[in-house]
Amino acid sequence: MRPDTPAEHTAEAERLIRTATRYPEDQEPLLLQAAAHLELADARERASALYDQLLSASPANPHLIKALQAANLWEYGHEAEARALISGIRAAAPADPAPWEVIAEALESHDELEASHECFTEAAALLTSEDTPLTHATTALLTGRHRVRRLLGLPHDDWDMVADTRHTGPIPLDELHDPKRIWALGSDDPAELRAEIARLRAELGDRRAALSRPFPVAILHWPARELSELLTSYPTLATEYPTREAHLQSVESSLRALAASGTTNLGIVTGSVPSYEAFAASEKTSPASPALLPEYATTLAARGKATPWPPTPTAPCWCTSGKPYAECHGADR
Repeated sequence: MRPDTPAEHTAEAERLIRTATRYPEDQEPLLLQAAAHLELADARERASALYDQLLSASPANPHLIKALQAANLWEYGHEAEARALISGIRAAAPADPAPWEVIAEALESHDELEASHECFTEAAALLTSEDTPLTHATTALLTGRHRVRRLLGLPHDDWDMVADTRHTGPIPLDELHDPKRIWALGSDDPAELRAEIARLRAELGDRRAALSRPFPVAILHWPARELSELLTSYPTLATEYPTREAHLQSVESSLRALAASGTTNLGIVTGSVPSYEAFAASEKTSPASPALLPEYATTLAARGKATPWPPTPTAPCWCTSGKPYAECHGADR
């Protein structure tokens, strides 16, 4: 179960910080996730301290960390520092979409719509072209830009049309991003209006929570040899993995179900028996416990071991069959 209350978020942050001490080579993704949980627990000063700790250690993704730090600082009253960080990121023009989206979202959330639009547009110009296929991350930039342009009352342009085309949700982007939507419900019932406002807030909260999560929601995959060794050593886990084929189908179907429910930033982590046993020992839990499997998957993802899902149609399938994804587990997508 995902953390929900401030106390649960704080406890998860503490667990991730402890894990970072055991895996110093994976400290950056672990502490980033810990900081995200601290933000959700409203422990923003502690989150800021973690961001500073990461920035002092020559991180692999300094622009993303600075962007997250800026968004966090602004939320608890350090606007000037946040603006300075945002200006520095824009000047550096990183090739990673994530920091651009974070700072544009931060500006938008504080009603700096013109500046937010400028950030989204700078990022789109830098990271999209006719020769570069759109990724999930660059599509998210165009979707955010579409939203801000609707708030500003600007007419559609070519990038807005691309965002419309790439959108797969049940509600068209123009309707989803219409700032007057809640007044166009055709109802005078205050309860219906409150319900719509609550839905909009939930959508915004989910989007920001996903943005602050620096690793995917990950499903655990066991290669054939590892799965065989796992079941030989811990036969009780056969209830989770009755056959290799059932396991592979479960991985794909679980990810599709998460995607259909609106969950973004999905991935697959690959397990190994020695790694799993070491994790069980660190948690003082038996490897034979099925309840340990999702915790193991989460920790692998937090350590940066996840592969994004879905692959492109022509990329090798995640199951290691050697076939293109479109001819293997992605055949009926």
